[in-house]
Parts: sequence; C-alpha cells; structure tokens
Amino acid sequence: MWIADNWKDYEVLDTSAGEKLERWGEYILVRPDPQVIWKTAHDHAGWKQKNGHYHRSSKGGGEWEFFDLPDEWTVSYEPGGGPDSARGQSRLTFRLKPFHFKHTGLFPEQAVNWDWFTEIIRNSRPAADRPVKVLNLFAYTGGATLAAAAAGAHVTHVDASKGMVGWARENAQTSGLGDAPIRWLVDDCMKFVEREIRRGNKYDGIIMDPPSYGRGPKGEVWKIEESIWPFIELTAQLLSPDALFLLINSYTTGLQPAVLSYMMNLAIQKRFGGRVEADEIGLPVSRSGLILPCGASGRWYR
Repeated sequence: MWIADNWKDYEVLDTSAGEKLERWGEYILVRPDPQVIWKTAHDHAGWKQKNGHYHRSSKGGGEWEFFDLPDEWTVSYEPGGGPDSARGQSRLTFRLKPFHFKHTGLFPEQAVNWDWFTEIIRNSRPAADRPVKVLNLFAYTGGATLAAAAAGAHVTHVDASKGMVGWARENAQTSGLGDAPIRWLVDDCMKFVEREIRRGNKYDGIIMDPPSYGRGPKGEVWKIEESIWPFIELTAQLLSPDALFLLINSYTTGLQPAVLSYMMNLAIQKRFGGRVEADEIGLPVSRSGLILPCGASGRWYR
C-alpha cells in the first residue's frame, strides 16, 4: 500500500463504527467512511471536541452539524518533502470548506501520488530543454495541478465543473502559484482529449481521477465501468514519445489495483515500454497505528 504519511496539517486521529476522526489544521471533523466496519471505544478526546460532524442519512446523503467551525480555513502541504529549487518554494496551501456529501475540497490521501510525480518532474530532462507538460483530467480543486506546477511543469487543468475550476484557481493564488504556467479549462474530459488528439498536442505526464458517475457541462454522461477502458486507450495517444508518467486514481470498488494494472499494461506499457505498478493508497491512523484504505492508484512511468 502507498501511504500518505508526510502530512503535518492533516491527520486521521481515530476510526470507529463507520466514521473517521480527522484533524484538518487546528479543526477536528468527524466524517463517515465505509471502510471503517470495526467498532472501538470512542476514548480519543477528539470525539468530544469535534468542530464538525457529517451525519449520514438512512435515505441517502446527509447533513453537517457544526461546533465552532469557520466557513472556510486552510491547510498546507509540501510535495516531495522539501522546497523546489527551480521555483524557490513548493508549499501548497488549500482552501477548505465543508460542502455537499461530506467533502471538504481536498482528498489528503492523494499526497502520496503528488510526492511520486513531483520527484519525476523535478528529476526529468525533457528533450530540447523544454518544460515538462502535464495534463490533469477530472482535476477537481487542483491538488495534483498545483503539485505539478510547483515542481516546474506546465499544466493543463480540465474539469467539467466551473465551480471546481474556480476553486482550484483560488488554491493556486493561495499557494503563490497564481502566475504559474497553468491552463484552466471547464470542459468535458472525453471531448477535450479527442480535440487534443486532432490538434496533435502531446503531454509528458497525464493524471486522471475519473468519477464513478458524472455529467459534463452539456449533459454528457460518464459511467466509469463503461467509459474507463476506451478513455485510457484514447488518452494514451496524448503521451509524448519520451513521456514520463501516467497516473490513474480510482475510488470505485470494482476497479481494484490489479484491474488498473491490466488496463495500463495493455494500453500504455505495450506501446511505450516502461513499468506499471498499482496498489491501494491509504492514510495512517494515529490512535491505532492502522492504515485506512482510501482507494487505489495505477502508475506508469518511464
């Protein structure tokens, strides 16, 4: 398992009975987690000192209950564990706020992937001394976009939600990356990839975090079980001849690490060589020493 254990501003304090107790900076939240099927004593002080609690409803969805929690706050992270010599800094700062279906605007487990591709970008030497070009698809609030930009890459950020792209741009400003070479695009990812193929554009690194189900800005339907394989085949056409990496994240139960590795071997490794690895990603739990599973990732790299 790949573990996101370099956080200072985030921590899973405890887990029990379908919930996780988390510290986000100086605030403590309780949120549901379907992986937590065990039940242990709620003897960590944080269970009684929480600032926000998301309660699931038996009818689906749920609602927040707040206890002295601000409308918005920030946490920071340093990908790769240190400053980037090329840009003079790499500390990323994210704006957080509780919103629909338990989310805060950040998936902290993804930091283990930020560390991975940050090192690849920093150590790369593209042909003709050109910058590394990275494409981030289904890019949400921009965690991976900012990590790649802070490492020195030129990034194209694509998401179908105008609100999420706006949030990502605000995170860039907060992180001191407001002037970084990032293209911000509100677009359907499938249609964008098809257009980029026709244009002949290529990328040295591609990141994708496809949802289980979603709709594009014009009502385009995405169902991951039906769409992910043709999408990987399509997107592989955008890799440059000397491409560095491709990363796929999955929170869908059916897309286990082995399934990700099979698809990436077939669509990418056979064509470009290199190596494919896939595994669960997780977060350490301070109270128990356990690792909380948080989905899976597949990685191809040169």
